[in-house]
Amino acid sequence: MGVRVMVVDEHRLLAEALASALKLRGHRVLAAAAPAAGAAELVISRAPEVCLLGTAAPAEPGVFEPVVRIKRERPQIAVVVLGPVPSPRGIAAAFAAGASGYVRQDERIEGVERALAKARAGEVAVSPQLLQGAFAELLNPAAPPDDEGSRLLRLLTPREVEVLVRVAEGEDTRLIAAGMDIAPSTARTHVQRVLMKLGVGSRLEAAALAARTGLLDRAALPAQREPQGPQDGPQPAGG
Repeated sequence: MGVRVMVVDEHRLLAEALASALKLRGHRVLAAAAPAAGAAELVISRAPEVCLLGTAAPAEPGVFEPVVRIKRERPQIAVVVLGPVPSPRGIAAAFAAGASGYVRQDERIEGVERALAKARAGEVAVSPQLLQGAFAELLNPAAPPDDEGSRLLRLLTPREVEVLVRVAEGEDTRLIAAGMDIAPSTARTHVQRVLMKLGVGSRLEAAALAARTGLLDRAALPAQREPQGPQDGPQPAGG
């Protein structure tokens, strides 16, 4: 006995092709429509046994709101999500919204049929391979991309961070020393250490690297620091 199913996908050609394939196999396809603001209303009004809902981004916030509304207003309608290879977050979001199953977009028509039959029977319709892949990703998460700015910032002491910011602002050794109330020789030492830790050969290269990696955006400096000119520094005795 065929399943009374409704196909909803943002790619209308895909929806219509899948609907045609299911019709040829004896299923009663009520409609094939692209998702829009009225998608949930359309499903609710047609009341299929199963809704096959396509999505291109299962991990995006709010993508399964139609599922939530369908299950709230017509809990007897089983919803099977049709989407790309999902992340664990995508699978969790689908089932948290009330979906009965998840089928990959590249699944064979026989697999889609099995999912529809399981969903109509009140069973969970998700392949063991999908679950295995999701659990594998949870157990062995991919390493986050390297944040070069944060990595470089961790190499510097707070004083060296302030020196780097002043270098990026174009201050010379004398202004750095005056602004930080340290001796010029100490300021020069700080600058050399910053250059060494960043692996650059000049102040210009250090400033460019800091700007490119966003290092300066992450630097926590004393609040309301005002640039200081020569007149703000220590005055020589007898001046």
